[in-house]
Amino acid sequence: MDKEVLFAKTLEQVRKTAGAQGNCISEEQLQEAFAPLGLSAGQMDMVCDYLKQRRIGIGEAVDPDEYLAAEEKDYLDTYLAQLQDIPRLSEGEKEAVTLSAMAGDADAQAALAQVYLPEVVQIAKLYAGQGVYLEDLIGEGNMAVASGVTMLGALEHASEAQGMLGRMIMDAMEEYITMNVEESEKDRKIVDKVNKVADAVRELSEELRRKVTIEEVMAESGLSRKAIEDAVRISGGKIEDLV
Repeated sequence: MDKEVLFAKTLEQVRKTAGAQGNCISEEQLQEAFAPLGLSAGQMDMVCDYLKQRRIGIGEAVDPDEYLAAEEKDYLDTYLAQLQDIPRLSEGEKEAVTLSAMAGDADAQAALAQVYLPEVVQIAKLYAGQGVYLEDLIGEGNMAVASGVTMLGALEHASEAQGMLGRMIMDAMEEYITMNVEESEKDRKIVDKVNKVADAVRELSEELRRKVTIEEVMAESGLSRKAIEDAVRISGGKIEDLV
């Protein structure tokens, strides 16, 4: 297997292992996971930095509250207060509800989904500070739970439900973060393209001391007609100094 592919797979497995352990992984587990790759000390430091940026503790769990903005803390206080009304189940009651949900009982599935709402909050806090709102992460997690409780029939034992639902919650949040990052990158590239055209138009206009045409900008900057027209369209026709 290509070393880069193996590295990516190992890193993903480390993240999943940490997620199953409260977003924490021991130094021994980390060294053991990457041992086949023979990474240098500098490369391992980069791996550690990557994990820390994603709120994964090495050796000890991180405090997720440290990464919450003041507005997120206010929202969380209000939301958790609302969750206080959810009935607390004993382990035996939770197992009974889970078994009924696995059997397809819609009422039991709805009740089980409610039971997991506080856990969604705890998992969302682990993903805080990655460019998305905590409220949105909780929403994605809640939807994953609502969907997941209807799929428990595929399990053999009630004890497997927590692991399955936990993975679905984390996968939903990670997917949302990835999608948000990709959208942000796409938006940044669009802004860069508009700015590039706007700068070329402004510089040529200042040089000629008048408004300029698309053809003149094309000849001077090497930009294509499509690139210029796209920039004008995206900006809503607000690129100044262009005829």
